[in-house]
Amino acid sequence: MDLVVNVSRFFVCVADELGNNEIRQVTPPGLGPVAVYRVENAFYATDDICSHGQASLSEGEVDEDCVVECPWHGGTFDIRTGEALSFPCVLPVKVYPVSVEDGNVYLDLGAGEVKL
Repeated sequence: MDLVVNVSRFFVCVADELGNNEIRQVTPPGLGPVAVYRVENAFYATDDICSHGQASLSEGEVDEDCVVECPWHGGTFDIRTGEALSFPCVLPVKVYPVSVEDGNVYLDLGAGEVKL
């Protein structure tokens, strides 16, 4: 039997399992890792791999301004838009729509986009 993944409504976690200013990595079957962030009770998601190198953004830190810092070289991204904010990062990362329904966090993986 083949595993079917609903890319438009991929379950991440129960919302209360992710604290404010925390990051969780999820890896949907057949896709690359995604970092899911909770900041000020809002949820965001980006590709987990830094556009500058093979670092995992979910191992970095996110602040109250929705900026995540790459743990390797200190480059930063706006998790709302994916925009690279500081050197050495110059290319954006893909962002994904996030929804919370009945206390559960879902990603729309099919609607992910790189905003240039």
